[in-house]
Amino acid sequence: MSSPPPFTVPTSLAGIAVIPYSDYNYPMIAKNLFRRKTRTFLTMVGISIGVAAIIALGALARMFENSYQSMMAGSKSDLVLSQPDAFDVSYSTVDEKVGPELAAMPEVAASSAMLQGLIQAEGTPFFFIFAYPSDSYLLEKYQIIAGDSLSSPAVKKLRGKPVMIGSATAEALNKAPGDSMVLGTSLFRIVGVYQTGDALDDRSAVVSLPDAQALLDRPNQVSLYYIQLRSPNLRANLERRVTRRWPDLGLSGTDTFADKQIMVDALNGYVWVIAGLAIVIGGIGMMNAQLMSVIERTREIGVLRAVGWSGRRVLVMILGESLLISLLGGMLGVALGWLALYSLSTSSSLITGLAGTLEPDLILRAFLVVIPLGLIGGLYPAWRAARLPPVEALRYEGGTGGSVRRLPFGGLAVQNLWQRTGRTLLTLSAIGVTVGTIIALESTIRGAYSSMTVLATGSNFEIAVRQSNITDTSMSAIDERVGEKIAALPEVAHVSGMMLWAAILPESGSIFVINGYAPNEYAIRRFKVVEGEPMTGNHQMLLSKMMSDTLNIQPGDTLDLGGVRYRIVGLYETGVVWEEMGGVISLRDAQSFMGKPHKVMLYMVKVHDPEQAAAVVEKINREFPGVYAALSGEFINDLPDRQSSTAILNGISLLTILVGGLVVLNTMLMVVVERTREIGVLRALGWGRRRILGLILNEALLVGFLGGLVGIALAFAMVAMLQVIPMLEGALTPVWEWDIFARAILVALLLGGLGGLYPAYRATRLQPTEALRYE
Repeated sequence: MSSPPPFTVPTSLAGIAVIPYSDYNYPMIAKNLFRRKTRTFLTMVGISIGVAAIIALGALARMFENSYQSMMAGSKSDLVLSQPDAFDVSYSTVDEKVGPELAAMPEVAASSAMLQGLIQAEGTPFFFIFAYPSDSYLLEKYQIIAGDSLSSPAVKKLRGKPVMIGSATAEALNKAPGDSMVLGTSLFRIVGVYQTGDALDDRSAVVSLPDAQALLDRPNQVSLYYIQLRSPNLRANLERRVTRRWPDLGLSGTDTFADKQIMVDALNGYVWVIAGLAIVIGGIGMMNAQLMSVIERTREIGVLRAVGWSGRRVLVMILGESLLISLLGGMLGVALGWLALYSLSTSSSLITGLAGTLEPDLILRAFLVVIPLGLIGGLYPAWRAARLPPVEALRYEGGTGGSVRRLPFGGLAVQNLWQRTGRTLLTLSAIGVTVGTIIALESTIRGAYSSMTVLATGSNFEIAVRQSNITDTSMSAIDERVGEKIAALPEVAHVSGMMLWAAILPESGSIFVINGYAPNEYAIRRFKVVEGEPMTGNHQMLLSKMMSDTLNIQPGDTLDLGGVRYRIVGLYETGVVWEEMGGVISLRDAQSFMGKPHKVMLYMVKVHDPEQAAAVVEKINREFPGVYAALSGEFINDLPDRQSSTAILNGISLLTILVGGLVVLNTMLMVVVERTREIGVLRALGWGRRRILGLILNEALLVGFLGGLVGIALAFAMVAMLQVIPMLEGALTPVWEWDIFARAILVALLLGGLGGLYPAYRATRLQPTEALRYE
């Protein structure tokens, strides 16, 4: 008996092009994607924005990391002596008196001081300067390409303040030897242009050590000492000698010093936060697009199953499409990241030519993000496609078929969203993550600065005073003589100085905030001791109750910070984030720790008559030009730190809004495509274009509004999860104000409205006869 002929399917079934089994290959995956070019392109763009952010921020972090490593390698030194546990080289402080004694040690062949700092320069808010002694061997690494070196005899005879600038700085600022340059508030004359091959050095400037100490207000202080050994075998001897002589300083090799810079780790952490957002929002958009693709191609998948395709092969096809979109989006993101670096490099001399520093491992890092994104976004749609029974898939009639689910309430827009619950939930998730991230960040930032305001208002002070013309509050340094003159004003009742600094705990690597107050001044009264006794002198510490529980330290114990041991005399609770993450030491100890003797970061002023506070503010600003005074309730808004954090928040907000907006746009375009025949029927029944426009826009706005509510709930959940972290428990105090929620709903409505505008317009352009013929 002859066997029956094999089952075959016509090459065309109900208008669906059937691809024969033997034709299944990778080009087929690409053809499937570009059937819906707009949907594929929008999904790629959403992915590319996250990748571009990873590339740009990663390149910036890498520039600092490579620069520190190059700085160490180019120093031709063996060891570095610095303040241990400092956040960055710029914050390390070593007394200049260490230099002569260090140079006299038998193991040392040569040593050189180095001072590094950040200042404002020629309209650039953050500009690095370096300083060395005039006889330093480190000056040899600066190859002069124009003019003279700082150590040349001709420069030493010149009047005024000389400065050498890097080649990238000279190009960005269009400066040459003989030109003048404003650093901070001082005028310098450019004597030479140098080149080192190091990204940070060539984007900076070099001044004499005395000029830098005056410019940074750090008299008799340097950041570190470079050391050349007579023999590498003498390192252990020198380490023992240095530890005995200066227990508060740390000695490390130049090969490991760069790895200890916490600022680089902070930048890398910021990159991975962006990467996480890109994965979550981009993954949701990817899943939404692929799910729609599976629904749209249900009958095609049924035909493929009918001609012999296994569920596994269908799964591989859908996953392949998802991965291909991710890879294409990654490549587009690399190009956008390069353009972003190029744009950034034109905005500041500090990052001029940054686009040329893009390294292969950064690109690899970006693709290590997009590949999981493609897998995560395509896994559920691929699984769903593989599970489709061939018979049911062949009976599928597109958007007009299937069961109709209706809610007992709501208009047409509500019913349409309910009909596609899965797609609606994914879109709500994308908007919710976008909005939730923004308002969670804003509430925590507001909480942090609200706590700063409590430092003054909670202490019953009316005025806060800081140094003027600084790029960061941590760089504020007001001479104590200024405080004495302010205290002598007849309107003033009390003046209290304050220091605020961050150290790294060597055991855990976590941040410890140091608050410096004079034990006998008015401001320290706000620290209510809940256990132990008040602080009375130096080398004592009041520790926050939260840190006491975290570190398992009680009154009577000691805590080592930066090589200095403090005795815990009491525990306090204030509810202020900065104060709960650390402890209080005497003002003198804080000044010594920060290397700023007889300087304070902030002065808090209490006046006899609060109604005269505004007049006293004007008087202080008029009579003391080096400081800036403001009412205690207003000075937070003028802090340079506030502007920096606002810029970071705006950057994250822009990124998430762009990606979230693309997800909404893509979703609403899919809605229009899927309901083409339905729209044709409505047009045939007499619906005008304006009514169709209103229908699609109403759905988009409703999705946006509901997404905003989801975002508010997610924001509360995000902050609650952060507060569970032991180091942040009780210290993170978000501020939830009505305008935050109003902004959340507004952003969500804008996402919905803008995302639905073009799809709604496209729906109005559909001709009834063509729409009715759509399959």
